[in-house]
Amino acid sequence: MQKSPSTLPWYREVSGTQWKSFFAAWIGYVLDGFDFVLITLVLTEISDDFGLSTVQAASLISGAFITRWLGGAVLGAIGDRYGRKISMVLSILLYSLGTFACGFAWDYNSLFVARLAIGMGMAGEYSASATYVMESWPARVRSRASGFLISGFSVGSVLAAQVYNWVVPSLGWRWMFYLGLIPIAVALWMRRALPEAEEWTADVAERDARPNPFRPLFRTPRLALVNTVLVVAATLSLFLVFSPGGEGLVPVLSVVAGLSLAAFAVQLGGRRGWLLYVSMIVTLFFAFLYSWPIQALLPTYLKTELGYTTDQVTDVLYFAGFGTMAGCWAAGFLGDWIGAKKAYALTLLASLAFVYPVFAVKDDLLVLGCLLFLLQATSFGISGLLPRYIGGHFPTASRGAALGFTYNVGALGGAVAPVLGAHLASGMDLGQALAVLTFGGTVIVALLVGFDVPARLNRLTDPDAQKDYLAAQEPAAEPEEADRVG
Repeated sequence: MQKSPSTLPWYREVSGTQWKSFFAAWIGYVLDGFDFVLITLVLTEISDDFGLSTVQAASLISGAFITRWLGGAVLGAIGDRYGRKISMVLSILLYSLGTFACGFAWDYNSLFVARLAIGMGMAGEYSASATYVMESWPARVRSRASGFLISGFSVGSVLAAQVYNWVVPSLGWRWMFYLGLIPIAVALWMRRALPEAEEWTADVAERDARPNPFRPLFRTPRLALVNTVLVVAATLSLFLVFSPGGEGLVPVLSVVAGLSLAAFAVQLGGRRGWLLYVSMIVTLFFAFLYSWPIQALLPTYLKTELGYTTDQVTDVLYFAGFGTMAGCWAAGFLGDWIGAKKAYALTLLASLAFVYPVFAVKDDLLVLGCLLFLLQATSFGISGLLPRYIGGHFPTASRGAALGFTYNVGALGGAVAPVLGAHLASGMDLGQALAVLTFGGTVIVALLVGFDVPARLNRLTDPDAQKDYLAAQEPAAEPEEADRVG
């Protein structure tokens, strides 16, 4: 007698085709992580070559976050309309070419521009891969799909640390970026070999039409013109905020960028969903604010304040990377067991026990490595549940654009984090500044997720909203798109 899916081992519920889909997306995410963290590893070498200040160097990390909102929204919308697979391929091509271009940078400005392309590609890769895998896997194990997928970023960061140790001492920092062409071969293979996400295919077939998530932004010529101006205003303002060109105007530019992005959130969310979009962005902003100070400035802290050698920095990053990887895997199982929201909040609270001890250790590499492993597993690792957490709030027809937009607007917290950490470090030790940001941001996110704030606020404007779109075993009746988008 054949076992029912609920009594099979979880890995038997996932078909061979679904595993193939997962590994293709996972490999793309490994290479995404490799490309994205390169800048943090070679930041000191680049600063020496170009004569950069600490704040300028930190802004190079922030540069990739400036265009993420646009890349996430556009490539996510392409995924909603034309399929998750093509969106993944375009994303990989974009961040690969951006990384390659970094190797030819001749000064701060040229490197900053190349980082903008990386940010757009990474944003699209996140939303496309996450929606692709979760819509391909059975609903009961989608937290595992989410956690396993995001672990690829950690594998890429560990791989980058090892390649840094091999390449930079002998060939220089530019060769790390020349390796950015490698993912293009993966993108071409993915375009040829992969099936489309099952849930997206079924949803398009049921509707007998391809969704257009950006339709609310271009309903009339006047509205299209206004939103085009808002795109330029938001992008230019963010560029100036995180580059020397905006010095002295940061408060004004930040308001312009914030209002422009809020206008998009309100329009995309519509009468019923605008509060969900805004509250999700706020939650994700603080999620990046707690996690990215360490991701961005840990190598700098180890080299400058602790005086670690290249080999020692690589060893510590191994501990951190494997901790994140283990945390992502554990998050997947925990999320499927007790629910993504509860698992996320409880694990974040547990991570608070390790924040200050990490920066209290000075000379014992093994102890520092073990503490970083635990901190990253419970702090950054649990973010492996974010695709599952975010995606469950949105229906299939708009999930790619909604996840891409909210996640990557929230990712501006990752742009703020290294610059804010560098500014705080002017009045205290860099390690202390990183600890303060990590601890404070973690508490805020644990409260927002633990009390289910985005969903509670959403019910104020959309009382009939489905509790979890990704948990539904059968296609659920969804509100007409016109009602959801206003």
